[in-house]
Amino acid sequence: MSTTANFGRILLSGIAAAACVAVFAVPATSAELLATVKSKGKLTVGTEARFPPFEFVENGQIVGYSADIMTEVMKTLPGVQLERLDLPWQGILPGLAADRFDYVVTSVTATKERYQTYHLSVPIADATMAVLKRKGDAEIAKPEDIAGKPAGSQAGSAQLQALETLAADLKAKATPVGRITTYTDFSEAYADLAAGRIRAVVNSLPNLLEAARQRPGIFEVVLPTFGPKTYFTWAGRNDPDSATLDALIDSELVKLNASGKLAELQTKWFGAPMQLPNTLPVPEK
Repeated sequence: MSTTANFGRILLSGIAAAACVAVFAVPATSAELLATVKSKGKLTVGTEARFPPFEFVENGQIVGYSADIMTEVMKTLPGVQLERLDLPWQGILPGLAADRFDYVVTSVTATKERYQTYHLSVPIADATMAVLKRKGDAEIAKPEDIAGKPAGSQAGSAQLQALETLAADLKAKATPVGRITTYTDFSEAYADLAAGRIRAVVNSLPNLLEAARQRPGIFEVVLPTFGPKTYFTWAGRNDPDSATLDALIDSELVKLNASGKLAELQTKWFGAPMQLPNTLPVPEK
C-alpha cells in the first residue's frame, strides 16, 4: 500500500472515530417537566415569602394571595405535593434558570428583559408603580415630589429600576433624587421609612396599599401611580421541556380569572378586585 493510500486510510479512520465521539458526547434530552413532576409526585417552586400580601409567613406557614391561587391550581394535579422553597428575591430567577426548582410562584414584575428570557405567566395582579411616604409628609404630594429626597427600593427588582428611571427623569429636569438606598427586602425599606432615614419607598401599588393598611398611622400611599401599566406574573423556564407545565398553569390562571375566583381572592387580600387581561401584554420596558 502506498504512503498516500495509508495516510488516507488513517485520516478516514480518525474522522469516523471523531464522529462516534461526537455522537456519544451529545447530552441526553432531559425529561418533559410536567411528566416528571407527575412521576415524582412533587412540584417544587421558588418563592420569596417576604412580599405581603402576595407571599408571607404566618404561624410558620407561607400564606397570601399567591398561596391561595396555587391551592386552586394544585387541584389539577392530584397526587402531586407542592414543595415551596422560601428564598431571597435575588436568588429566585437565577435559581429557576439553574434548574434548582421547577417554577416560580412569587410576584415577578413583567419587564421586557424577563419576557425575553423566561416564560412569564398570564398576569396575576396589577404591578403599576407607586410611592409610599410617611403619613403627613406634605412635601410629597405626587411621585415627582421625591426630587431632592432620599428614597429606597429592593435590590435587583423592577421596582428599583422604576425608581432609577424616575430619578433619571428628575435629574434631566435638574431636580435629582437625593439618594437611592437598596434593600434585601421591602420590610427593611419600610423600617427605614418609618424611622425617617429615607423619605419614600417605591414599590408596586398593591404592596404599598397593604403596607399602609397595616400601619395606617405611619404610612400613606402617594397617588397617582407612575410609569407604564405593569403586571405581576409567575415564571417558568422558556424551553421545550417546560412548555407543558407553563401551559397548564397559564390555563388554570385564565380559568380562575374567568370564573371570578381571582377577583374573590383579590378582594380578600387587597380589598378590591383588579381588571386583568388573559394574555400578558408585551412589556414596554
